[in-house]
Amino acid sequence: MADTAQEPRLITETGIDQRIAEIIEPVLTGMGYLLVRVRLSNQNGMTLQVMAEREDGTMNVQDCEAISMAISPVLDVEDPVEKAYHLEVSSPGIDRPMVRKTDFTRWQGHLVKVETSILVENRKRFRGKIVEVDADSFKLERDQIAYGEEPTVVVPFNALSDAKLILTDDLIRDALRADKAAKAAAANQNDENEADED
Repeated sequence: MADTAQEPRLITETGIDQRIAEIIEPVLTGMGYLLVRVRLSNQNGMTLQVMAEREDGTMNVQDCEAISMAISPVLDVEDPVEKAYHLEVSSPGIDRPMVRKTDFTRWQGHLVKVETSILVENRKRFRGKIVEVDADSFKLERDQIAYGEEPTVVVPFNALSDAKLILTDDLIRDALRADKAAKAAAANQNDENEADED
């Protein structure tokens, strides 16, 4: 897999969300996490939602707590938000936003909902299964084909404005398998580190 820590996000924030992302992303990267998304909303007064994950795609409550404790002081110093807000750190979840090329590779074979900033084959919204990924684009096998449309569409990465996995039984199964494999790999790494210390 590519070095996701160096891989830029395809879909980024604008306005105040962008400023916040610029402040916290170096902190997250230094801790070994990847920023997925930042969103400031008027939910419950004002909520700053930060989605992040480890490079292997996992995230647990302790990770959320560590991130919160690391970025809170930085946000207090930089003070990008004028009003009081609640900080909410979370994983991207199973039906996650797709923000890096590696997300499309990792979740190839699954359903995704995509919006583009420009017309691609006379549309800006697509839904379908990711069937192929290359350096510049990905191919979707549409699950809802209008009359006269091709069953597949190639979407350039530089045209993306939003992309999100669609929750299905297959996605849940594969996400649970990936999480189990990541936990097993982490446990093996811990065992190896302990053996090296002996």
